[in-house]
Amino acid sequence: MSAIVMEFRPKDRVQQDAEPIALIYRSMGTHAAEEVVNRALGELALTVSGLAQLVRGGEMTGIARQLLRLERMAVQLGLVSFGAVAVDARECLDCGDMMAFAAVWARLIRVAEVSLATEKGALDLQV
Repeated sequence: MSAIVMEFRPKDRVQQDAEPIALIYRSMGTHAAEEVVNRALGELALTVSGLAQLVRGGEMTGIARQLLRLERMAVQLGLVSFGAVAVDARECLDCGDMMAFAAVWARLIRVAEVSLATEKGALDLQV
């Protein structure tokens, strides 16, 4: 009997709130705001990349704290789905459910890829 293996690639709908970014632009002006937002997105991408390295290496100590940082950064930039999935991942860790964490982590990576599309080249993400 042969087994049929199907590849399932879920697609997540990503919610974003434009107001936090708009507020930054209104308060700082276009040039300064562009620098701040780009720097923040770059920092967010680096944080996700660093977390991905830790998860791949099985180094779970401190990941909950990094996920909290990721959540806060995402919320400040209006990346609603990104922040919510970071919360979900942290809750899985808090409960000690590594199977659920693995599934939510895969979702976090997918959401990160969509949310940080302009930074995608800087991300070294593997599920």
